Parts: sequence; structure tokens; C-alpha cells
Amino acid sequence: MLEPCPIRTKADYCAALDAIERLFDAELNTPEFDRLKVLTTLVEAYEHRHYPIEALDPIEAILYYLESRELSLDGLEPIKQVMF
Repeated sequence: MLEPCPIRTKADYCAALDAIERLFDAELNTPEFDRLKVLTTLVEAYEHRHYPIEALDPIEAILYYLESRELSLDGLEPIKQVMF
């Protein structure tokens, strides 16, 4: 088993994802679980740097949520009455 190392390339990233998949069911407090934690931390850092996620506008996020579930703004009326 290779030691975890910095993820510098897309190939490194894919290899780390493959290793995470193989280790996904590792039991707590085992060397495999420790390796899984290190690899996920490295992948998160790589993704944060190379695939940043912009913060959503809260209103747009709510409208998208409603639209994707075929809901209308009328469905929010009971919540509106409780909150305001």
C-alpha cells in the first residue's frame, strides 16, 4: 500500500478517489481507516483548490429547490405564516 502524498495532478486525484472507494468500509481505529481519513482530507483540499463552489444566492437556492421538486411558492405560505 502506497503512503498518502500530495495530490498534484488529475491522475493523482483519480488514484486517491479509487483508493478511497476501496477503503470506504474500513473499520474505525484501524490503519485502513486512518489512511481513508488522510486521503479524504487530501482530496477535499484538492477539490477546494481546483473545483471551488461559489456561494449561492439564498433566494435563487430556494427557487431552484422548489422548481426541481415541482413545487410552487404557494407551498411556502404555511412557513411564512409561522415565521412572520
